[in-house]
Amino acid sequence: MTRQGGYNLPEGVNAVRFSSKAVTRVAAGRVIGLSNEKKSAEQISKVSCSNCSVRALCLPAGLTAQDIDRLEQITRKKTVIKAGDQLFRAGDKFTSLYAIRSGSFKSVVIAADGSAQVTHFALPGELLGLDAYSTQAHPSYAEALENSSVCELPFAQLETLAQQVPGLQKQIFNLFSEELRQEKDVVMLLGKRSAEARLAALLINISERYTRRGYSATEFNLTMPRIDIANYLGLTAETVSRLISRFQKQELIKVQGRAITLLDKPGLATLAGVSCSD
Repeated sequence: MTRQGGYNLPEGVNAVRFSSKAVTRVAAGRVIGLSNEKKSAEQISKVSCSNCSVRALCLPAGLTAQDIDRLEQITRKKTVIKAGDQLFRAGDKFTSLYAIRSGSFKSVVIAADGSAQVTHFALPGELLGLDAYSTQAHPSYAEALENSSVCELPFAQLETLAQQVPGLQKQIFNLFSEELRQEKDVVMLLGKRSAEARLAALLINISERYTRRGYSATEFNLTMPRIDIANYLGLTAETVSRLISRFQKQELIKVQGRAITLLDKPGLATLAGVSCSD
């Protein structure tokens, strides 16, 4: 159970900033959103780039207020995706990028033999759909791991605007570069490392990404099921469960449901063979 903003967040609820007016505690100890989905959608639609909690990590990074206003003209469509629903499917025509406002997603590629491979876990402030640019078709599908919200960025309009706003064009290049870096990180993660090093590296990676978003570096929820973690790391679910138990015994982490605390982040980094922030 993670505590945030005066409320206890139950298992499976990500570290999204909740306001006291936006949540209600019920007797069962669950935290629910506004009174109905319609109100939730309306609430999200009122959030603009200028007051979005993850603006510093998304396309508006480094843009002037005037440029952000111009960007908002093409990003007015905000969408709520329920847990388990797909944002787009493999093979869909590439028309837009999607900026994650809240929640999280997994990207999955379907191999020729019909097997599924998890290739990425996306967090708030990150973009989905960048890998479809070259072929103009999505090579994977994106599924919400929890109730999530995104901003749709029609790429044709975004490209036109980028030609007029140098700062936006630079940010788009940065995002494509980040996509390539993440692919390299995955190759390194799944290379010659041991199973325990892979899991430790994933935990450090998620921790570092949450840190950049202003959240706790040591306390967060793993919204992805262990079977998805195993698939991503090239391990079995049983191996992941065994490693998590071992990490707890070694006092590297503490786990309660999907809530995880990194008790010894430097120790995990050493195990993973990577560097980490304090």
